[in-house]
Amino acid sequence: MDRDALADRLDAALPQTQCTRCGYPDCRSYAEAIAAGDAPINQCPPGGAEGIARLARLTGRPVQALNPLNGHEGPRRLAVIDEAWCIGCTLCLKACPVDCIVGGPKSMHTVIEPLCTGCELCIPACPVDCISLVDASPGRTGWDAWSPAQADEACERFEFHRARLAHDEQQRQARMAARSAPSAAAGTEVSVKSSVIEAALARARQRKPG
Repeated sequence: MDRDALADRLDAALPQTQCTRCGYPDCRSYAEAIAAGDAPINQCPPGGAEGIARLARLTGRPVQALNPLNGHEGPRRLAVIDEAWCIGCTLCLKACPVDCIVGGPKSMHTVIEPLCTGCELCIPACPVDCISLVDASPGRTGWDAWSPAQADEACERFEFHRARLAHDEQQRQARMAARSAPSAAAGTEVSVKSSVIEAALARARQRKPG
């Protein structure tokens, strides 16, 4: 199996929480690192022991215990926003990799519970510490607390999130270019006027008797 095909299968075996606890920016990057032989298979806390066993079967590597430096296996967790303290800064919206938080500037935000992957990335983003985590699967951890259907939906939402950010950046660049266009035109006009003035002064100096 070639590296890209292996990375595809490894990515499909990951829970797609996009939590970055593996040390990589997203699940796909971790899968590619494993396929390339650059990362071990025991760095995904949301997948837990079952996730490591899945990666071991795909790679032919021996099963290992989850690396505690990356975290610990636990129940699925759900982000909850304290409405009384939310200031509507929108920083949690930007941090959420699956766009499961809704709200507008200076208005209260809320989490769409079924879509939350428990990635925890919104926690450090909140400047007023109004987001907490609650257990959403008591007694069930790792893949017992998650499902392939949820992983597929999370992956689709993450791809949409990235596409939306790319589109927003393109729009921002377009607005910047539009704002700079008049300035460039004005600069060209000034340059033309300066050239006309210089030419007129040159002709006047030529006509002036010595």
